Amino acid sequence: MKEFEPKIVAFCCNWCAYAGADQAGLSRIQYAPNVRIVRMMCSGRLDPMFVLEAFKSGADGVLVAGCHTPGDCHYLSGNFKAERRVLLLKRLLEQMGIEPERLRIEWVSASEGAKFAQVVNELTQKIRELGPNPLKGAFSNSSQNR
Repeated sequence: MKEFEPKIVAFCCNWCAYAGADQAGLSRIQYAPNVRIVRMMCSGRLDPMFVLEAFKSGADGVLVAGCHTPGDCHYLSGNFKAERRVLLLKRLLEQMGIEPERLRIEWVSASEGAKFAQVVNELTQKIRELGPNPLKGAFSNSSQNR
């Protein structure tokens, strides 16, 4: 039987986390190829529906990555908004029967390519332990009706 390989969606802020992912690539730092990056101007602009849609569409895990530390956001309070939304989403996911560990938030600076790679590898390993998204396939008929 084929080993389970998780699908992870990463929402990365343009100024730090996305640049950190780029730095990992430029530095040839290897990390799990399971992640698909969605570039956003700010982690604070993350609409909770994006995360729910990712899980509904079959993602096994979601990473939200923003500027280096809360308060260091290029848009001042974006990190705080993202952190509040992720905390609420974790509660909601738990109510839906999805392990809250499938959603992770991290702060990565533009120069921290190694940290980005480490976070992706850790999340990939955690999702492997948890197994496939319990919602996978539950919405297959509804997604065809769009």
